[in-house]
Amino acid sequence: MAVPKIADSYAGSVSRVVIGATSDSGGTRTSTVTVGGATNIVYGSTEQTGEKPVIAIDVLDTAPADWPEHLVEPYKDVLDDPAAWAKKAVEEFGADIICLKFDGIHPDQGDKDADHAVKVTKAVLAAVGVPLILWGCGYDEKDNAIMPKVSEAAKGENCLIGTVTEGNYKSLAAIALADGHNLITEAPLDINIGKQVNILVSDMGFPLERIVTFQSTGALGYGIEYSYSIQERQRLATLGGDKMMAMPSISDVGSEAWRAKEAKSTDVPGWGDAADRGPAWEASTAVCLLQSGIDIIRMRHPKAIETVKNCINKLS
Repeated sequence: MAVPKIADSYAGSVSRVVIGATSDSGGTRTSTVTVGGATNIVYGSTEQTGEKPVIAIDVLDTAPADWPEHLVEPYKDVLDDPAAWAKKAVEEFGADIICLKFDGIHPDQGDKDADHAVKVTKAVLAAVGVPLILWGCGYDEKDNAIMPKVSEAAKGENCLIGTVTEGNYKSLAAIALADGHNLITEAPLDINIGKQVNILVSDMGFPLERIVTFQSTGALGYGIEYSYSIQERQRLATLGGDKMMAMPSISDVGSEAWRAKEAKSTDVPGWGDAADRGPAWEASTAVCLLQSGIDIIRMRHPKAIETVKNCINKLS
């Protein structure tokens, strides 16, 4: 018996956001990435719609002090050099995007200054041709002081920059608009706050079609059900025609998954080899969120990245 085609029709769709700028657009990237465009629920139609999800590999501006040994191992030769780290992530591990995370500017993690952040940004831009995500440390005072300099250093490259919240949106929204970048709006697993931040940014004149949303990510065993539910609700609101929710989404799988004791612990023999368990925890979290409608997945371990890439290719 023939399998009938499923083609539900919805009023709304996810907007498409282009990240990166080639020389034709005034940038220096050798490639761009387009995300979004879905017109249906995830895998809800035999007709393929929207862009394939993409993987952004994390690169930190300073060597991490709290990564477990089996996560450090693939990057041990480049952790002190963000440019070399980014190059390895692209050439060996297949990063679609590099997420440059400025943990080192946080007052509790090095308290680095703007000169450091700008230097790292320029070095990574020179080392790779893929688009960049420029992600602050999450401490408003430092982000408001330093991220404008980072944005200026990458002007013309059409990066994705953030994150902005209800409390700090004015500064970052203004610099992203001035320097021609896309913007990440953040909410703490609350669909109403997520919508409100989008409205506030839009009221400043920032185009909705240049926004990617970020709801705080919960890892497998640590809030994955909340993350999944929020992303699912956002997709359904989008398909129902809500323009203030019709943006692609990004998740921070790598950081959250590797915070779990099940991923990083090495002293529990009954749990199996940590070198396999950790990447499996990260991959499982990512695959679950893919099914909720995530467009960009931030990841870390090469084994997990390979697994999720294969999943994306097979499902697409």
